[in-house]
Amino acid sequence: MPLEAGLLEILACPACHAPLREEPAPAGEETPPGAAEGELVCTDTACGLAYPVRDGIPVLLVDEARRPA
Repeated sequence: MPLEAGLLEILACPACHAPLREEPAPAGEETPPGAAEGELVCTDTACGLAYPVRDGIPVLLVDEARRPA
């Protein structure tokens, strides 16, 4: 799922505008077609939303984001 180097530098959390960090999918698990391949996680500890990456494309929609546990 690695994104282009410059892309992560310009992306921000749609909810709070903090930078995002890339989190890979769990090792050893196969992802079915259309499933999230990993996540972009907000670096703001108060927000912490995790946005899925599907087919190499970040889905930066707050409604699609996973809330922190």
